[in-house]
Amino acid sequence: MLSALAKLPLLLHLCLIAGAAMLVPAAHALVIEEFHVARTFFYAGILVFVITTFIGIAISGRTKHYSQRDQLLTLVVSFVFLPVIMAVPFQEATRTIGFLSAYFEMVSSFTTTGATLFDKAGSLSPSLHLWRSIVGWMGGLLIWIVAAATLAPMNLGGFEITGAGTVSGDQSVVHRGMGKKTQAGRVWQTAGVLAPLYAALTLGLWVLLLIAGDRPLVALCHAMGVLSTSGISPVGGTEYASSGVGGEVVLFLFLIPALSRMTFSREVLLNPERVLIDPEFKVGMLIVVCVPSLLFLRHWIGAIEVNEQANWVAGINAFWGSMFTVMSFLTTTGYESMHWEAARGWSGLPAPGVVLIGLAIIGGGVATTTGGVKLLRVYALYMHGLREMEKLVHPSSVRAIGGPGRRIHQQGAYLAWLFFMIFALSIAAIMAMLTAVGVTFEEAMVVAVAALSTTGPLAHAAAETSFSYAALGPGAKLILCFAMVLGRLEALALIAVFNPNFWRN
Repeated sequence: MLSALAKLPLLLHLCLIAGAAMLVPAAHALVIEEFHVARTFFYAGILVFVITTFIGIAISGRTKHYSQRDQLLTLVVSFVFLPVIMAVPFQEATRTIGFLSAYFEMVSSFTTTGATLFDKAGSLSPSLHLWRSIVGWMGGLLIWIVAAATLAPMNLGGFEITGAGTVSGDQSVVHRGMGKKTQAGRVWQTAGVLAPLYAALTLGLWVLLLIAGDRPLVALCHAMGVLSTSGISPVGGTEYASSGVGGEVVLFLFLIPALSRMTFSREVLLNPERVLIDPEFKVGMLIVVCVPSLLFLRHWIGAIEVNEQANWVAGINAFWGSMFTVMSFLTTTGYESMHWEAARGWSGLPAPGVVLIGLAIIGGGVATTTGGVKLLRVYALYMHGLREMEKLVHPSSVRAIGGPGRRIHQQGAYLAWLFFMIFALSIAAIMAMLTAVGVTFEEAMVVAVAALSTTGPLAHAAAETSFSYAALGPGAKLILCFAMVLGRLEALALIAVFNPNFWRN
């Protein structure tokens, strides 16, 4: 079965999956008696499924070897073309927005950005919120599979930093026994390992959130939003959920795997303690602990000035609110804690939004569903900085490389700095285009970072004034769609597509 499917283009499989997924919101809408939404998604799902099946039958007799180049091109086309299909039933079901707005919603969901035009709770049907969450969940799974099966062998997506340069060098569990499989076979075998794990984690988180007190739809959307790091919520965020702090603790624990590519590697499964020495995990946890501590210290000094230093309950709530929010934005999820406002205001000193912008730019682990620059690149730059400072004191010193440092490529710092500069130039370019179509400078900066780091809620959390994506014009929405795809695939992958050497042979 897998060998037969592998002979068809990956894009057709994704279209089939999208068509089948449309039946889920159709069934949900039928249960809650929203018949127009149910009919729209049912007809759209059947139509997509039938047309894709006919196309697959028509080209099934062709035998073609799909190389890494073909898979990378398919990935680029998928993030541009699939949202068109997904937007058709969404636009028809809402009846209030144009197709461009629906396309913006689907690109935002599929790239796991989570930016939405519907800011007010209740402005969208529950079934449409479910569809947004499903699209984000599928986008997260797709990028996870492709990162392991396609980007890693091509030394893209952060794997250019590692010494081995491939997932096999990290002994990933998804490549056990893969051998010399074709690229299409590698994708399917990777999907066969990761998809059940991804679904099981989502199911487990959903059950735990139900136990914590969330409603079924809210719990399911938040579970899919955390596993895909899309941050999609039907109630406006986890701060409005019924599970409270207990639900936030559960979400926090399920966000930890997004800090490192080693979370599901074979060597960690055999020896869980090895994750503690992984540089990505250590840098991520250091940020999660240190940033809230610094914010808490800053607030605590401010509280002394207003004679509220004895309010220990407010201090504990403020620390937890900072810790959860820092973890959420570091993993580019974008959920805020119910105590984040208390953390900003309990001492009378509001926390600056630039902290959240910096966290989103850093991002999570390589080969995860997170966006941003990635922790492994930050670690490579940090190690290079330490080495340069050592050479200032001891110019003739020779440093032995051992432990986790052996995984860093000899030119890892150079490659990390190259990517960081490309990322910074991308922010500047998107800002310039947004300001050219009438967006203010501050809003352009925030939404550019939000799109390129795939952290849509950042625009609301970091902006000093109230901001709404719905207020953007058609030109700004198209620019952000391009920026979200660019941030999801990373600039190096798109540069590889336009590299002349990429097209040889």
